[in-house]
Amino acid sequence: MQLFYNSELDASTKTFNFSKDESRHIVKVLRKSTSDLLMITNGKGWMFEAEVVIPNHNKCVVHILKSTFKAPRPYKIHLAVAPTKMNDRYEWFIEKATEIGVDTITPIICQNSERKIIKTQRFEKILQSAMKQALHFYLPTLAAPVRFADFIKTPKEGATFIAHCEDGNKLNFKDQIEPGKSITVLIGPEGDFSSQEIEEALKQQYIPVSLGASRLRTETAGIVAGHTIQLCNE
Repeated sequence: MQLFYNSELDASTKTFNFSKDESRHIVKVLRKSTSDLLMITNGKGWMFEAEVVIPNHNKCVVHILKSTFKAPRPYKIHLAVAPTKMNDRYEWFIEKATEIGVDTITPIICQNSERKIIKTQRFEKILQSAMKQALHFYLPTLAAPVRFADFIKTPKEGATFIAHCEDGNKLNFKDQIEPGKSITVLIGPEGDFSSQEIEEALKQQYIPVSLGASRLRTETAGIVAGHTIQLCNE
């Protein structure tokens, strides 16, 4: 199934026309013609079955035949992950996190972060593409970059964890997950969280956890955390 995305659609929409780029893709590449069916989501839980009525490569018009709403999960996955030095690694992370089904991604700027300026415009396009690829009906929220100290002081829904590489008393992350309960996980930069940041997180009731015996890259740790949560909820 080929899934398209447009945030403006809602249950009251009857007809809709695609942008020039998408119209060209539908008509020229996919070779869709009159009466062919398309599936569209608005990234808010709705899936729309639409019929092509005007297969114009500049302005493809469709008529909505049916709309279906998929209720959200009872829990949310929030990954707060420090941007990586190489931007393409963070792009890979947000793509895979979207495929897994993460709800919110927040870039956190830490003391050891080598990348402190984040441009999120391209990230949004990657989120949309990954959502369509995975056939999800919910587009993850990409929060604005925020300083670590500010992030941990903001109340979060559900359980909160910090995965770091320092020695000490850390729990096995998998054993701490309660199915059906929302979770926020902090993942640090290449140089890990500073000792001060770890201490501050613990004061804010973040639970220190281990993601396994291997020392993981930032982007890998984010994916491992997200996938572990999903597996524990199946």
